[in-house]
Amino acid sequence: MSLQKKIAPSLMCADFLRLGEELKVLESCGIEYLHVDVMDGVFVPNYTLGTDFVKKVRAATSIPLDLHLMISDPEGKPDWFDFGEGDYVSVHVEACRHLQRVLASIRARGAKAMVALNPATPLSVLDEVLPDVDGVLVMTVNPGFAGQKLIPQTLDKIRRLRALLDQRGYGHVEIECDGNVSFDNARLMSDAGANIFVGGTSSVYHRDASTEENINKLRIAIQ
Repeated sequence: MSLQKKIAPSLMCADFLRLGEELKVLESCGIEYLHVDVMDGVFVPNYTLGTDFVKKVRAATSIPLDLHLMISDPEGKPDWFDFGEGDYVSVHVEACRHLQRVLASIRARGAKAMVALNPATPLSVLDEVLPDVDGVLVMTVNPGFAGQKLIPQTLDKIRRLRALLDQRGYGHVEIECDGNVSFDNARLMSDAGANIFVGGTSSVYHRDASTEENINKLRIAIQ
């Protein structure tokens, strides 16, 4: 199954003082999702975007959200966030005690449920939840901060995940990659089987060109 290639700009890398203008630019570029990193300073060593930010972004644009909950004990916490039909919500398998319960609560609100995997987390953790997921988010750096270098072995992890999903009859399950999604790395990730690309400072928000130019360049790279 050939899945549509999509771009999800990472809003933690955006200029917050010009966010309204930037959202209009992303709309004009046909961006498919807005990636919102939620970090609690416990599961990852950083604090980022929270409940009020998500609510305001939802009100400001029609672009669906791609919420990445990098938080400890996520059971019950998805209810804190404003999301619904057509949005993606990912939770980390490493943080969940009752993963299927969390995934079911996300789907019950009409959103698509994703499982996020840190670089060192093996694919075997997905064995019992494949019927419960719409996508898998593969971290290609250790989560917490923008600007890190790609962990090379995660490219093979994406390739093995795509093969696993296809072989088991889950060809519809999407693969998102997050971490140093540069123009060159995005091409490698796409070739490995990823179809959703979180663009941050190394692509969508690269300083050498405008956001529009960067998005066009990234689209060429992932096709």
